[in-house]
Amino acid sequence: MCMRYPFMVNGLMPDGTSRISVRGQKVSYVFNCSTWCEYMVSDENYFVKVDPSIDLAHASFISCGFSTGFGAAWKTAQVQSGSSIVVFGLGAVGLGAISGAKMMGATKIIGIDINEKKKEKGETFGMTHFINPKDHFHKPSSQLVKDLTSGVGVDHSFECTGVASLLTQALESTKVGTGKAIAIGAGIEEFVPINLFGLLGRTLKGSLFGGLKPKSDLSILAAKCKNKDFPIDELQTHEIPLTEISKAFEISKQQEFIKVIIKI
Repeated sequence: MCMRYPFMVNGLMPDGTSRISVRGQKVSYVFNCSTWCEYMVSDENYFVKVDPSIDLAHASFISCGFSTGFGAAWKTAQVQSGSSIVVFGLGAVGLGAISGAKMMGATKIIGIDINEKKKEKGETFGMTHFINPKDHFHKPSSQLVKDLTSGVGVDHSFECTGVASLLTQALESTKVGTGKAIAIGAGIEEFVPINLFGLLGRTLKGSLFGGLKPKSDLSILAAKCKNKDFPIDELQTHEIPLTEISKAFEISKQQEFIKVIIKI
């Protein structure tokens, strides 16, 4: 992310490198979003108007994060009614995947997180089973999922952490022949090793913004927020004024943290 530069224009060179610089210094950012800048220039197609009566905090939650997970279950995986899923990582993205899967009719929704405090949050959004890998250090997470599904695995898995080693675990958690693993989390590793035998008979697919089309799909999510179709309020765990923004980085390390609202 770029932060506190006087002017910023989004863009990448054909080879994927940044073409943004300030006074000769290369500027880094994520997915063409220079959202920590004092000023930015953006294409009008990147803006979406939503119902002005929606809570502004809720609007920020569905601009990314929660909506990415929700869309991954809704649009990318197209979860079927009666199916089973597992979600690796119960942050805002993972909770969104749980909500999307629940809306699509999934009946077995397994959540995996090393933070025990996420169990209650997951259940609030529709999780039916919880696994804390720390309680089962002798078994890989994929086997723990199979133990909950009569040894066959789930129909869909969602990797929401970006931890490289979990991508294979997410893949091997699914059913051989029909299983689909959706990679959502973006980690720091550019190349991720995959167990070839775990891939055989399964599908691995990446998902950016959950496959959502902002112009048409975000308005649907906004309406669901307004109608309380899912407990969107539960995402907010902290609130601070802009003058204390530096505290947000420390807050994000707390176990109960999901989302912090910065009041401007």
